[in-house]
Amino acid sequence: MHLLPELASHHAVSIPELLVSRDERQARQHVWLKRHPVPLVSFTVVAPGPIKDSEVTRRIFNHGVTALRALAAKQGWQIQEQAALVSASGPEGMLSIAAPARDLKLATIELEHSHPLGRLWDIDVLTPEGEILSRRDYSLPPRSCLLCEQSAAVCARGKNPSN
Repeated sequence: MHLLPELASHHAVSIPELLVSRDERQARQHVWLKRHPVPLVSFTVVAPGPIKDSEVTRRIFNHGVTALRALAAKQGWQIQEQAALVSASGPEGMLSIAAPARDLKLATIELEHSHPLGRLWDIDVLTPEGEILSRRDYSLPPRSCLLCEQSAAVCARGKNPSN
C-alpha cells in the first residue's frame, strides 16, 4: 500500500481541483463502506500550499501507513482491505479495520499526537453507517492549522494558509 516517492507529480492543484478531489474521496468512502461493513480509516497528508503530491508527502504518507498497520497489529485488529491512491489532493489511503469505531478513533487520535509525523497526518474514522467520528465527540479541541493556529477545518474551508 506504499506509494513510490519518485513517481510524485508535483502538480500545483487549483482550488476547484481540490474541491472536486475531496468530493471524489467522499464518494469512494461511501462505496467502500458498502463493500465492507466495518469502520473505515481514511488517511491523507496535511500539505499546506498548492503542491499536494511530492516526494515528501509520499514519504510522510508511507510512514503513516506503516504506523496505522502497526497500530492495528498491536491492538489485534484485522485489516480487512486496504488501498492507496494519489488524487489532486495528494496521497490517500483507505483501510477497513475490524474494530470498535470508538476505540479506533481514540487510538488514531493518540497516534496523531504521539508520532513525530502525526501532526502531518489527517486520519478520519468513519463508522459502518458512514458517520465521521470527530475529536469533538470525545470533548477534544479541533486540530489547529499548521501555519496560523486557527481551527484547521475553518482555515481549509476559508482557503487560508493550510488548504
